Formats: sequence, structure tokens, C-alpha cells
Amino acid sequence: MEFRTAVVPVEEIFDLRWTVLRPGLPRESAIFVEDGHPAAFHMAGYDGEGALAPVVTCVTLFPEQLPGHQEAAYRIRGMATAAEVRGRGLGSALLGAALAEARERGAELVWCNGRTSARGFWEGQGFTAVGEEFVLQPAGPHFLFVAKLV
Repeated sequence: MEFRTAVVPVEEIFDLRWTVLRPGLPRESAIFVEDGHPAAFHMAGYDGEGALAPVVTCVTLFPEQLPGHQEAAYRIRGMATAAEVRGRGLGSALLGAALAEARERGAELVWCNGRTSARGFWEGQGFTAVGEEFVLQPAGPHFLFVAKLV
């Protein structure tokens, strides 16, 4: 199977985001205010070729300054990978494509509030955990992860 990525409308990634990140919660819980930001972009990763290939990983990025930093920054939200394809490197491939897109749009730094359970993933992608663990409802324990693109 061929893996491919694309910048897409949020509607194309929404079901995966909701299913993975907000299981058991209403659909509205997976809508982010930032989805409508004029410079936001959403990326999908597809496992297979053609129009019927399923979205198996997704991410949203939008410009948001990281407090205390001067670099042009994009924030990552809604990174999700379907359980049946985890461990195959597809999330990493999508993130790499998303970081390249953010760099093309002028980002010098990217950051996110990532789940503690995904710390190994973020650090494996070159991000650094900053500060202490904190809890975000309804998702649970998180760290702030930061990566410089320049």
C-alpha cells in the first residue's frame, strides 16, 4: 500500500479526530475554535491510493505564538492516528509533511500540548517536553512540546 498526505478541508479529517481523540463524547467536542482560523491548515494521511483510500492519520496546524518566544510559530492540534495502523510510521510521516508545510508558511517553531502517553512519539520527532505535566480536560495529562524548524 502507498501512503500519501494532503492538505484538506477539516471535514475530511473530522471523523478520525473525533473517533480517536474524543471517544464517547459528542461530535462537537472535536470541533476546535482554531479550525476556522484563516491561516489554519488540516492534513490527512491516506493508507492507499485513490479517492476511496481511508484517512488513517490527521493533524491541524495554525499560527499561534508560543508565550515567551519571538519566533514565528505554528501550533499543532488534533494529531490522531487510527489504532489499526499505529506503529507503522504513518503518524511520523504525516507530521513530517505537516512540519514542511508549516515551514513553507513561515514557521520557525512549532508547539503543541501533547498527551503524556504520546511523549515518546513527540520526542522521537525532535520535540522537547517543556515544563511540568498538566491536565487538559477532557483528554487528561499533557506536556508542552516544542520543536524549532530553523
